[in-house]
Amino acid sequence: MLGDPRIARVTGDVTAAVYRRTEDVGAERYPQHHGDGPVREAYCWSNLTSGNGSRALWLLLLPFMVVNLAHWMRPGTGGGGTAVRLYGVVVRLIALSLTALLTAAACEVALDLVAWQCAGAAECVGRRSWLGFLSPGQGGWWSQPGRRLALAALLPTALVGLLWYLSNRTWSAYESQRPLDREQTDDAPAPETDPTGVPAVRPALGRPGFWYGRRLVARLRAAHTAAGFLTVAAAVGGAAARYDRSAGDPLSAATGRFLETGLALCAIVVVAVVCRRGRSERRLDNRIDRAATSFLPATALALLCVTCVYASWSRPGWVSSGALPGEAVFGVLVLGQALLVVVLAGVALGLHRRTSDPRTTLRGLGGPAVAMLACALGGVMTGGVAQRVADWLDGPATPGMGGTSLVEGPPVLLSWQASVIPVLLLLLLVPVLWLVVRTARRARRLGPGIEAEYGPAHPDPGRTRQIARTMATAALTDSAPRIVGLVSGATLFLGAAAVAGSWISGQVPGLALDGAGPLVESVAGAAQATGSWLIGVGFILFVTWGRRAYRDVSARRTIGILWDVGTFWPRAAHPFAPPCYAERAVPDLSSRMCAWTGSTRGRLVISGHSQGSVLAAAAVWQLPDAARRQVALLTYGSPIERLYGRWFPAYFGPGPLQDLHRSVHCWRNLWRATDPIGGPVRIDEGGSPEVDRGPLRDPLVYGRTVAHPLPEPVLGHSDYQADPAFAVERAALLDRLGAALPRQATGKAETLSGDL
Repeated sequence: MLGDPRIARVTGDVTAAVYRRTEDVGAERYPQHHGDGPVREAYCWSNLTSGNGSRALWLLLLPFMVVNLAHWMRPGTGGGGTAVRLYGVVVRLIALSLTALLTAAACEVALDLVAWQCAGAAECVGRRSWLGFLSPGQGGWWSQPGRRLALAALLPTALVGLLWYLSNRTWSAYESQRPLDREQTDDAPAPETDPTGVPAVRPALGRPGFWYGRRLVARLRAAHTAAGFLTVAAAVGGAAARYDRSAGDPLSAATGRFLETGLALCAIVVVAVVCRRGRSERRLDNRIDRAATSFLPATALALLCVTCVYASWSRPGWVSSGALPGEAVFGVLVLGQALLVVVLAGVALGLHRRTSDPRTTLRGLGGPAVAMLACALGGVMTGGVAQRVADWLDGPATPGMGGTSLVEGPPVLLSWQASVIPVLLLLLLVPVLWLVVRTARRARRLGPGIEAEYGPAHPDPGRTRQIARTMATAALTDSAPRIVGLVSGATLFLGAAAVAGSWISGQVPGLALDGAGPLVESVAGAAQATGSWLIGVGFILFVTWGRRAYRDVSARRTIGILWDVGTFWPRAAHPFAPPCYAERAVPDLSSRMCAWTGSTRGRLVISGHSQGSVLAAAAVWQLPDAARRQVALLTYGSPIERLYGRWFPAYFGPGPLQDLHRSVHCWRNLWRATDPIGGPVRIDEGGSPEVDRGPLRDPLVYGRTVAHPLPEPVLGHSDYQADPAFAVERAALLDRLGAALPRQATGKAETLSGDL
């Protein structure tokens, strides 16, 4: 970033820090030793997303991250209201259902497949000698079903405890840094006008508490941890209570009902805590809800322990057979998720009608579509784990198909969900082929315009095709909302069909459609086998990718780049999502800019590339008004409008971006037509200087020239600083700042880069 290997850390730590060239460290104290050019410094935050190898394991938290994104995709409304609060409540409930689904999947593997089905079948135990002490044939203390379930409950309980630990630890490492303390808060009078004379309005990202969600994260972490413990307790205690009621033992049956009532009451409290309130952004909220954060998880854990003791009572006549009772829970969870997504879609449409921004993704349905994808990812991971474990336990047989199967297999719903995956992939072939054809046609249409722009003496068809193909491919980014909407809609309807099929038939698709005709039977069998294979292989590849990233630095960096968008936003819906790096990076940048401008009264240009431009904008929003007027913004390859403005309109829509333009002294944005990520910010302020400059030429020259004797590459999203326009625009921004700010003898101009 600095173009010099001799660097020194100015401030920060090994995770994120500000650096300068060694010769520029004392620029403010010894201005006579430096020329009139700007002093460059760089903010390096890459370790926040692609640091040590354990970060690759965050891939397993992908559904939680995706549902957290849905919270921030709310359509812009220009204010709060009941609908805005309802939107947040529904997303938090969907997130809670994902925690219950993940825990239920762990219970399915440990309690149902291993402890109940395999350990209860002599032939399965014979092939798995390590389960011998659980076998009824051994007659040991652990051979009774309730005691096997209580022992197996250690696995899902440990998983929930691990998620709590990771959430608490990552918050301490990433998000515990308090933002900049400013004299001006939302409770104090706002400045009368901005630099253009328009009344100033503080957007959401400029609120003092936006990047400090300690109170909400702590409360949600407690609620989700309690929900996980309660899910395990329900799986263990439910089976024992059913047996006691059927056995006719009044005391045991009453105890079971008492425990089930306690679990239900605690679950109601969990839901109430999740729905109670959202984020407090208008001030730095350091308070902690001690009753929720301390007593709720402890109470749920205590109920789990009591339930395990209850299940361990001696029941000599209890024998495990078939599947563990309670598999209908998966159907209830999936159906509940679908209903919540439909409610969320209705709320989002109502909010979108208030503003009707035409560039908002899917007419305001981006959030519900992404929430549906989060539920689908959770279902795929759940089904993948259960299917693979069942196949492993069953040996050469196919679980759920009868015959020589050693175990009953996972819930029927998971097989139906796997069977619709091939159907979904076939449906996707049509839009994918359409995009391929449209991209090829677009590339052919761009050819003559490219040759007219460069005006080569001897056009090269291969070179023209290369540039045109890059431009056409970069435009595919704008088609992503349609694909997401199609996948989400198809997932919703196919998922509903899977639930209906499993509840009506009670059998896997291959058996449910037996006798419906040779063609239907073969299609059902092929869909079930292919879907089971795809869901299992997909999960294995998922884990393999994470393992490779753990060992391979380049692969880990790739995952870090993918994580940049997902973990930019605070954990407002799911506390077990990967940590938000912006809650560390944004206070870092705003504190540095505020401190430097306050001590030197100098001019500052903050430049950001790609995701760094989003951090730069968020940091500028956090600055006090006086400091913001000393700052110019230079963005390049920026997804601020193309990605964030369309998918997150409440925070980066036309209104907030226009407010940002008015609040800073000057802003310039560079973009290329070959860039698949960056684009224009589309701000038109009438008489004000334009923000966008582009599309820049890429490549700089068409063929070989005296100045460029070798072919220039098509850069796309990278190396914007190599374009001469970058230096020109940076100098112009400094000149525009200089016309409005007094120059001091000891003052220096500074450019702070936050590149990706």
